[in-house]
Amino acid sequence: MAPSPWILPPAAVTTINNSPSAPDRLRALLAGTGCLIVPCCFDALSARLIEQAGFPLTFMSGFAVAAARLALPDTGLITVTEMLDQGRAICQAVSIPVIGDGDTGHGNPVNVRRTVEQFGLAGFAAVMIEDQVAPKRCGHTGVKEVVGRAEALARIRAAVEARDASAGPLILARTDARSALGLDEALWRLAAFADLGADLLFLEAPRDEAEMARCCREVPGIHLANLLAGGLTPVLPPARLAELGYRLAAYPLALLAVAVAAQREALRELAAGRMPEHQVDFATLRALVGFDAYDRLLDAYTTPPARV
Repeated sequence: MAPSPWILPPAAVTTINNSPSAPDRLRALLAGTGCLIVPCCFDALSARLIEQAGFPLTFMSGFAVAAARLALPDTGLITVTEMLDQGRAICQAVSIPVIGDGDTGHGNPVNVRRTVEQFGLAGFAAVMIEDQVAPKRCGHTGVKEVVGRAEALARIRAAVEARDASAGPLILARTDARSALGLDEALWRLAAFADLGADLLFLEAPRDEAEMARCCREVPGIHLANLLAGGLTPVLPPARLAELGYRLAAYPLALLAVAVAAQREALRELAAGRMPEHQVDFATLRALVGFDAYDRLLDAYTTPPARV
């Protein structure tokens, strides 16, 4: 009997319990070389497609989740409860590590600590904590204000302590100070975050390749580049990013943007009375969401056992 993708037999549970945790699987990936391409997901289905395409990890984009789940802008309108609900579904749908968007940590340092703990319980391999004021906004839409140094450092210290207290998710420390206060302040903050024990570093919205190179050169650590069409940061090839010192290249809106384009095209076709041409077939969709596995499992339960 083939295992169900959502109901695990005892042997599979034992295998999972004895396998490396999501944070450990991410650490193993980061121990390699080169720049890892990280397509960002926004729901369980997009995460599964990323895994099936062969990518070793994904990132749950806050912008994309707010857009797909609520059709709202990434300006702090989505709650931590909604993000965790979406994240649990994503982490349960795939076996690859998932990085989660923890925004500002949703409050003071004690709130940050609980946010990190909850992201770990949801199954995330890492959680991003940033230094914007609340409510935050997408870093490529013009960030005007970040919290002071003391509060920024307190957030990361609380996140790191939460990680260490429960073998929780890795900490991706992000600064938006480049847009609000300038590059020098942003680099100071990244270095301070690294000193506090942050596992990954994220300078949001560097303006050119020279700034990206300076970031990786002056602040040792594992750096993430955030790349989106029409954003403030140049979209460089992964090979060039690796040369500059980046280990992760995240594409937060690529899947969402092409999904919007494809759906608009399909709606135009339907409005004209035509079935949209560019579709995967029904058999593919059925297998993608686990219908075939469901039917096999149902048959196993409803078929009377043979008498001995």
